[in-house]
Amino acid sequence: MKLFYFLINTNIFIALAAVSLTLETQIQLGMHPQFHPYLLLIFFSTLFDYNLHRFVTVLTNKDALNSVKHRWVKNNLSFFYTLVAASVLGFLWTVFYADIKVLITLAPIALLTFFYSVPVYKNSKLIFRLREIPCLKIFLISFVWSASTILLPVIQSGRIHSKENILLMLAERFMFVFAITIPFDIRDMEADARQGLKTIPLLIGKNAAIIIANIVLFLFMVVFIQHYKYTVLAWLIYPLALSAATTFIFINNRKLQATHFYHYGILDGTLLLQGAFTLVLFYLRNIV
Repeated sequence: MKLFYFLINTNIFIALAAVSLTLETQIQLGMHPQFHPYLLLIFFSTLFDYNLHRFVTVLTNKDALNSVKHRWVKNNLSFFYTLVAASVLGFLWTVFYADIKVLITLAPIALLTFFYSVPVYKNSKLIFRLREIPCLKIFLISFVWSASTILLPVIQSGRIHSKENILLMLAERFMFVFAITIPFDIRDMEADARQGLKTIPLLIGKNAAIIIANIVLFLFMVVFIQHYKYTVLAWLIYPLALSAATTFIFINNRKLQATHFYHYGILDGTLLLQGAFTLVLFYLRNIV
């Protein structure tokens, strides 16, 4: 359990989830899952982004260290700064060795994530970040996750892929991330209200926001079933359906919502689980 807490608090867990989804993308593209240097790029860029966001929050709001969300940082401040430095070095190292086509694809995504966390401008009265544009946060997060975990494998494969297939994959990934991000906005309602941020739960209420999450999750199922049902990858419907079903339970189960690591362990874990379900079934099919 201590290892699990460590992985979550250091954001290594969410970085592994990004790698898991990228491996799933390889399978969706008709490839065998394989290690590739861009997986390290995905890992370190995710680790860097999430720790950068936490680092900027701590720097711009000292009171944040007193919150439950950042308690681990407060108790491990020296280690946290070391972790931030390590994630920066790891990111720069993978960028140095990355293919130029991958870097060109990653650049606009990286800029969006950077300015999501870092103030676009600052004066004595105002710190403005992209996340403060009404309702942009959830769309930005969903776009960045879908684009980074899908487009990098597409570019690196060097193959010509169907535009329709890629667009459907992007839509499916976007909807899944969108659905699991709404509970995070519900958790942050009080803090967002104090900062004057407008999010979906603040605009329409908590219950309506959960309904939206369920609708988007249902649309995710409809799209991937239509996408794969008449293809050689029709078997993908099973792990994706299992992912959608477990995620539906996680989003709507109130007992789970009361657990300490509901957001960073369970909801973020749905990203890792989806990739894991797909990988397991892929290898089981090859064994049989």
